[in-house]
Amino acid sequence: MKIFYPFIAFFMAITIGFSQSKTKGKLVLEDGVSEQLAQFRKHQISDLKYELLFEIPNKKSEDIVSKVNLDLSLSDLSEPLYLDFKEKTQNIKTIEANGKNIAIVHEKGHIVIPVENLILGKNKIKISFIAGNLSLNRNDDFLYTLLVPDRASTLFPCFDQPDLKATYRLTLQVPVEWTVLTAARIFGVYEIVIDNVVYMRYGFDESDKMSTYLFSFVAGKFKTTKQELGFSEMNFLYRENDQGKIQNSNDTIFKLHKQSVDFLRGYTNYNFPFQKLDIAAIPAFQYGGMEHVGAIQYRESTLFLDNSATDTEKLNRAKLIAHETSHMWFGDLVTMKWFDDVWMKEVFANFMADKIMNPIFPKVNHNLQFFTAHYPSAYAEDRSLGTHPIRQHLANLKDAGSLYGAMIYNKAPIMMRQLEASMGKDAFQKGIQKYIEKYANDNADWNNLVEILDAETPLDMKKWSEVWVNKSGRAIFSDKIEYDAQNKIKKFEIAQQAEDKSNNVWPQIFQIGLVYANEVKVLTANITDKNLVLKEAIGLEKPLTIIYNYNGFGYGVFPLDGNNLNDIGSLKDEVARASAYSNLYENTLIGNIAPEKAYECFLKGIQSEENELVLRIVSNNLNTIYWRFFTEKQQNKVQKQLVGILYERLQANLSSNIKKTLFGLFSSVAYSDSGKASLYKVWNREISISGLKLNEDDYTNMAMNLAIFKHQKADEILEKTRNSISNPDKKKRFEFLLPSLSKDESVRNAFIESLKDDANREKESWVSTGLANVNHPLRQESAQKYIRFSLDLVDEIQRTGDIFFPKDWLDNTVGKYSSKYAFDEVQRFLKENPNFSPILKRKLFQATDLLYKAQNIKKETE
Repeated sequence: MKIFYPFIAFFMAITIGFSQSKTKGKLVLEDGVSEQLAQFRKHQISDLKYELLFEIPNKKSEDIVSKVNLDLSLSDLSEPLYLDFKEKTQNIKTIEANGKNIAIVHEKGHIVIPVENLILGKNKIKISFIAGNLSLNRNDDFLYTLLVPDRASTLFPCFDQPDLKATYRLTLQVPVEWTVLTAARIFGVYEIVIDNVVYMRYGFDESDKMSTYLFSFVAGKFKTTKQELGFSEMNFLYRENDQGKIQNSNDTIFKLHKQSVDFLRGYTNYNFPFQKLDIAAIPAFQYGGMEHVGAIQYRESTLFLDNSATDTEKLNRAKLIAHETSHMWFGDLVTMKWFDDVWMKEVFANFMADKIMNPIFPKVNHNLQFFTAHYPSAYAEDRSLGTHPIRQHLANLKDAGSLYGAMIYNKAPIMMRQLEASMGKDAFQKGIQKYIEKYANDNADWNNLVEILDAETPLDMKKWSEVWVNKSGRAIFSDKIEYDAQNKIKKFEIAQQAEDKSNNVWPQIFQIGLVYANEVKVLTANITDKNLVLKEAIGLEKPLTIIYNYNGFGYGVFPLDGNNLNDIGSLKDEVARASAYSNLYENTLIGNIAPEKAYECFLKGIQSEENELVLRIVSNNLNTIYWRFFTEKQQNKVQKQLVGILYERLQANLSSNIKKTLFGLFSSVAYSDSGKASLYKVWNREISISGLKLNEDDYTNMAMNLAIFKHQKADEILEKTRNSISNPDKKKRFEFLLPSLSKDESVRNAFIESLKDDANREKESWVSTGLANVNHPLRQESAQKYIRFSLDLVDEIQRTGDIFFPKDWLDNTVGKYSSKYAFDEVQRFLKENPNFSPILKRKLFQATDLLYKAQNIKKETE
């Protein structure tokens, strides 16, 4: 039996100095980590090392006894030492500073070490405590930490800010049958018996340097596999038990990580930065993935695909892996100084992931993939009253979760692609390599990057980035075209006006397609001001129609020829079709096109489109118009035709990818008697559709839809589905959702009421699905009474939930509605809560954008 005492962690924060040597004025202690506190600690603290012990019991209801030792150097004793620990004071058991026990002082989520207990130079702090549960994600037989952006301090006492990077030495004591994973390799393990229960105690090597939000561990009953990737051996933890999915996925998952690393090493000219790259697949994980140093966590369902997976699902998995792997360089190696630049790590992860896809999926139209992945989501937030700049000021780290959303994940990559196009790819890459080299194992902000890129281009980077990065919104484009007597273009002028009526101008490059009977003439527009005269168009014949943003590079709402909408489907260029369909939808939302006219165009697209990515845009837009902007009378008028067209098209000789997308739309609207009958026969395997590959999850989703559609055998369908699910984690999810699917309104009501208790909101993705079930458009008459309940609970959701949950909560409650009643409820709530958090108000406006727009669109329809 090997015994060791691994309490030796270290944290090295290189003090490269910030704008001031000390914080101006007396430090004011606040809840959370204020900018003032963060700046002072960056000046005060260096050479920091963390050493952690967590004793994890067999039962998740029992406390996790823990210890942390910190070695650090202090250069300023004008203030006490403030550690962050957002837990109950009674969770702190003892504090020792430099060999002496001291009184426990815990104020506003901070442990205070008085000046008299500190010395200039090296100090040692020891704290014994009960670990906080908020971010431990404890289950009966596994747990995992998720500490982004400021949740490390809900788990253990630390300095929870990104510019104090550290190394960690961790010890985990876990039940004997559990497996463990963290940022470093295991260097020792021994057995220990407590009250006749056997545990294993694992000691880990010292980790690489990282910010607190990147520290993590996973422990529990997991299967394990591993492969040699060339730069490191990768260990993979997972709980999936479907052998078909495991065999179909494992080798691909390893290969995609290796391909991503190989690309990034070449692009950045910097080797893989850490001692290892392990991964864990976790059921019901809150995000697609999280880029923890040495131990990336993924949502299990995203990684494990079977042979029914569409090309889009395979591409999305590869992009997710490339995204999280890119973070090893962008975010983990070079980290933002403060979370107002959190978008930088996300934009690079998404931007690099798109590049990595090119050689891995050579048959994919990557320009099209980029457009479909980013533009609809970016527009959805940027057109709302809740829009905001890509870069936002952050006064306190406790509000950092509010920064996440489509602006940083989707608009920022669009911005970065425009920047690369303006600079040139070689100059852009050279700048990125210099950035990685200069700030490796350190922190940088946007201005640091702008300074490096500015030296590589004649472009005025500061001016360019001011509107793209520091301003919100998008351009609404218009045109003035004049023709001479011979029907040739004599004037072609484009103008842009900010949607918010400000003076903002977005310099950008995009193409315009002039469509003729036998060809398309493609012109490039490089607009740097409010107006652009397109001289290249002068003298050309009058086109049949004009397709703006032909190559999908431009960002905004473009002119649309309402008389030639049917020409969209006949465009040969896939990106042009996707861009035109998207532009049609955006023009519908701002009132330029009637929803009925747009619906007819999308319906024709459903019948003719054979590119999966374009079809997804068409399908999603049609679905939204049908459920959100059509009155019940309009829905009833077209429902039978829509279901019939979809079912008939499913019988055609089409690719499995197209059929899967069409079936998804069919399943979501087949609530008529004939539609339900057909859907039931597919679910019950009475009929099979040739070429349509369905898996267990598809049958589960069909069962849920049939229950919501009030199929007469709904109870039997749900029970049969529950009994058919073999994966225990998936079965628990389905059982959690059953009350939200009940035909009994009182059972659904009890489900909603149960969500008052945060313990019932632990599985956030489950909760979001349950809320969507209850607030489905077909159930809103009975569910609308809970709109105010949902709004009143948002503040607590923000406090207890992870970063995406407040928006998900709003999306799946009030965000599902388009009625006047729901609109009035939102207005009443805002009027009665004048001090409602501005951050949450922004999320509310984003979630209710379609609700707001429906008030005008439906009014015009009636």
